[in-house]
Amino acid sequence: MSAARSFFAFAALVGVASGSILVLVPKSRDIGIEPYFWVLMAFLLFEAMLFARRGMAGAPPISMATRLGGFLLAMILMFAIPLAAGIEVKYF
Repeated sequence: MSAARSFFAFAALVGVASGSILVLVPKSRDIGIEPYFWVLMAFLLFEAMLFARRGMAGAPPISMATRLGGFLLAMILMFAIPLAAGIEVKYF
């Protein structure tokens, strides 16, 4: 599986996990970090894992368009899950 495909799968997993946490753990909305930063932190960990796996190679393992598409996918899922559950969440 290519790095781009695994990134999209990871983005979907992060989006579902973030949305589910917002629904199942209402107190998570009151911590100091906004929910969209959860997604960015997870992506940072993914990038660091790919960077370490490639042996400190200089070229980026995934393109910027893939990163933006994955972020958009994760954010849509993170917004859609609480919306489908009927919970109003302040995101920003």
